Amino acid sequence: MTPALQKMWISLAAMLFMFISIVTIYLSRFKLKGFWKIFTAIIAYILMISAGLIILAVVLSGPTQ
Repeated sequence: MTPALQKMWISLAAMLFMFISIVTIYLSRFKLKGFWKIFTAIIAYILMISAGLIILAVVLSGPTQ
């Protein structure tokens, strides 16, 4: 697998993390209560931060040959 293709799959995984975090933030704010509200919010923010860091690493690593 070429480095460019690896970067593509890594960035797609980061976008999936962002989508999952959007759904779980919605659930935690409007649908859930109690422990599950806090648990899903923590998971959502962890996924959002990790997705941002992954995208930052992909962008800062520069172009491939």
